[in-house]
Amino acid sequence: MQKRKKAWEMPHTYVIIFFVVLFAAILTYIAPAGTFETEEVTYNNSGTEETRTVLIPDSFSTEEGEAVKTTLFEGGGETGLLNYVFEGLVSGDKWGSAVGVIAFIIIIGGAFGIIMKTRAIEEGILSVIDKTKGKEALIIPILFFLFSLGGAVFGMGEEAIAFAMILIPLVIALGYDAITGVMITYVATQIGFATSWMNPFGVAIAQGVSDVPVLSGSPFRILMWIVFTTIGTWYTWRYANKVRKNPASSLSYTSDEYFRKDFEQNDLNVNFKKGHLLVILTVAAGISWIIWGVIENAYYIPEIASQFFTIGLVAGIIGVIFKLNNMRVNDIAEGFAQGAKDLLPAALVVGMAKGIIIILGGDDPASASVLNTILHSAGQIFNGMPEVLSAWLMYLFQSIFNFFVVSGSGQAALTMPLMAPLADIAGVTRQVAVLAFQLGDGLTNIIVPTSAALMGSLGAARLDWGLWFKFIIKFQLLLFGLSSLFIIAAVLINFN
Repeated sequence: MQKRKKAWEMPHTYVIIFFVVLFAAILTYIAPAGTFETEEVTYNNSGTEETRTVLIPDSFSTEEGEAVKTTLFEGGGETGLLNYVFEGLVSGDKWGSAVGVIAFIIIIGGAFGIIMKTRAIEEGILSVIDKTKGKEALIIPILFFLFSLGGAVFGMGEEAIAFAMILIPLVIALGYDAITGVMITYVATQIGFATSWMNPFGVAIAQGVSDVPVLSGSPFRILMWIVFTTIGTWYTWRYANKVRKNPASSLSYTSDEYFRKDFEQNDLNVNFKKGHLLVILTVAAGISWIIWGVIENAYYIPEIASQFFTIGLVAGIIGVIFKLNNMRVNDIAEGFAQGAKDLLPAALVVGMAKGIIIILGGDDPASASVLNTILHSAGQIFNGMPEVLSAWLMYLFQSIFNFFVVSGSGQAALTMPLMAPLADIAGVTRQVAVLAFQLGDGLTNIIVPTSAALMGSLGAARLDWGLWFKFIIKFQLLLFGLSSLFIIAAVLINFN
């Protein structure tokens, strides 16, 4: 009797991160730790004076005495190999990094757990399906365009998690899958983020610290945004239609059962009440409040998390008053706990991924770290290369470096002070160096498991990163090829 060969299985996200941490720990024994001197750079961003701390490119030095080799375990709050999960989870502050993003993901999950407890989203979706029969196909291009615009104009990222929670059940009810939902929400925002002409967290900071006029080069970037958004919409639409014709062909078919059962049980019997409408209006008003806060007052993680908590709390009170889904006061607490629990695996990934950076010594250019040495060594590669190849290698480097520093503003402050003068030496304009940064930083957020916003969106979709990788890798390669063409074109036209 012949033994059946086992199909190869993608390792769990936690397993992948553990082996990357192990590799980082080995690097601390091979590569010396290096430091840069830093300086304050002030630049004008749309009439507002902003300041960033950046490294001085020629100031790199290795300090053998300060290098810390990673041990197996450390006490006293220090970092050994086996400390990476805890240290990663508690690193940073409420404005970002790990601990802020983790709290953000858990609170958003809890808020939407309350909203889902009212069944307002499900009943609203059933009502939409009932009233838009024959026009469902318009949802994909319209939403993809709007989310891409959001990424381009005000740098949407983590906000996509909340939208994914609302829209993924809708697209599944329409016959598509969770992957389609992630594409039209999170992926669309990152395409907009990467090709933006005015993103305040990416291109504006990169231009400012590179001594390039902020928001310059807009016509080229607007054209680029149109091309990338069009191709992203086409790719998503083609995939979504294929899934609709044959739902079992979807990689997420099994995990989508979590959402499908809600609509199968209802058998499209719409039971949309006044209380459901009030909950949906609360969500809509809350999201408008968030968008206003982001644009007008630069609200970020602490404010947005609290705004979502408010939305969930008000929705829960409405649910109790109108007895939606027979809700009681305790159901508000239970809904919050269940929602937070559903997104806990995604939140844990954020902390584990941050552990990689901690093992490498952190991302502070003024503190001795292997990450600084990697940054400096990569910068030396561009010397003596042809212009087109130098620009393309800058793009490749920014794409790889984004695995370690996913924050757009953080990566700009770390890499652009080094890349800008290197561009001068290589005969490439600084505007091209900024272009290489924004494409490398933004587009790889679609695939790297170190991206908190990606893992939060996948958590909302009940999708494992391994399955996501199998689906997205072809699209990622398509975007890589398209980006390379734009980089080459920018060099040839002397984009400045």
